[in-house]
Amino acid sequence: MTLVLLLFCTSFLLALLGLSFHRTHLMLILICIEAVMLTLYLMMTTLVSLLSLPIITILPILLLAMSACEASTGLALLVATSRTHGTDHMKTLSLLKC
Repeated sequence: MTLVLLLFCTSFLLALLGLSFHRTHLMLILICIEAVMLTLYLMMTTLVSLLSLPIITILPILLLAMSACEASTGLALLVATSRTHGTDHMKTLSLLKC
């Protein structure tokens, strides 16, 4: 189990590092957020299968639903910013512009 836990932790940290270092395009940010959510989902399903408590079996499904909502919102924002600004570079986006 310790090898699996080590692999989950390293993949989670790699996704967070990717999120912190590759912030040039909005699409890269969304992919790194999805990698974080996928790692959390895998960790949670492993935890549920190890503990086998009936009260927490719904948690991975809820996390998967939240991840799908986050992905659809992120893609809608990507399409909206691509249409208004013409690109998805994060340097061109500003909160002061309408």
